Amino acid sequence: MFAVVTAVILYCFGFVFLYGVIRLAVRHGMEDLEVRRAQALRAEELAANRDRTFLKENAFLAGS
Repeated sequence: MFAVVTAVILYCFGFVFLYGVIRLAVRHGMEDLEVRRAQALRAEELAANRDRTFLKENAFLAGS
């Protein structure tokens, strides 16, 4: 009987632990996604700015 009770308790704590680990992994994944989204937006802005500057300095290449 003691073995059954112990197994049930460990089984339940295993699910609680697994839930916590999955929740932690999802939270870290969402944080990484936010950071990468901000980096991609910043890189896009820098590329657009670099293109505008290049075309201002080299207008003959743009056909203007």
